[in-house]
Amino acid sequence: MNPVNNVDPAGDSTVWTPIAEEAARATRVLHPDSLQLPRPARRRVFTVANQKGGVGKTTSTVNVAAALAIHGLKVLVIDLDPQGNASTALAIEHRSGTPSVYEVLIGEISVAEAAQVSNQSPNLYCVPATIDLAGAEIELVSMVARESRLKEALSPEALDTIQPDYVFIDCPPSLGLLTVNAMVAAQEVLIPIQCEYYALEGLGQLLRNIELVQAHLNPTLNVSTILLTMYDGRTKLADQVTSEVRGHFGDTVLRTVIPRSVKVSEAPGFGQTVLTYDPGSRGAMSYLDAAREIAEYGARMGSA
Repeated sequence: MNPVNNVDPAGDSTVWTPIAEEAARATRVLHPDSLQLPRPARRRVFTVANQKGGVGKTTSTVNVAAALAIHGLKVLVIDLDPQGNASTALAIEHRSGTPSVYEVLIGEISVAEAAQVSNQSPNLYCVPATIDLAGAEIELVSMVARESRLKEALSPEALDTIQPDYVFIDCPPSLGLLTVNAMVAAQEVLIPIQCEYYALEGLGQLLRNIELVQAHLNPTLNVSTILLTMYDGRTKLADQVTSEVRGHFGDTVLRTVIPRSVKVSEAPGFGQTVLTYDPGSRGAMSYLDAAREIAEYGARMGSA
């Protein structure tokens, strides 16, 4: 029987098709009035870090930020990676000469002066990274309080001018001075881990660096969130990595797992997050679910 011609006993000719299901999911993402995520008990500042490249760090930063913003929360993304990929994905101008995080770090301008509103949502702001940031680590070495330049720039008073509920700092794939600045400025670390063979390689070094920052520069920093990315359900390896990470880190690992997705990879090339590029896709729905978990935890923090 041809499913397109099915009519149910009530006379409804509407039938399930994969396209209809995706359209319904897209509607839920793009018309979120029925799904307003709760505000956190207090402003949350995340460093998104992993010195391994290609783990979905920037992708996770912009998509979680966009999901939170689309669903009612005000979000600020700080692009601290000289490659400027977060700026690209959020369609933020970041040509040389644009007011950027570089000028914020050296104290020339405030974070509010550098922040731009993304076309993904009026609730989503981004401080872009320009090519000038590439030499910033060398310049920071000779500066006073070099590890806390970003913390000073992101003081509560400075952030109050934008009033974000969430701040996400997208770090470069290294453990250098820019990443240290991000960890000193944040209260929480979000670590994306890909569900692949080398997933845990280098993670020990990252955790040791976090412990050093906790001991000497920012005792309030904690690894609050781990997000599993690039999950391929066709492989046993993905399940093994998932089980190993959950066994080691427990409730720190989000229940949501981000699947390997062509749509997620394509979206930045069009200056979009996957939530606007293909809102009905599995990748978009997964990032929305991850954002919901983060928001629900944030709302519970006040009663903890």
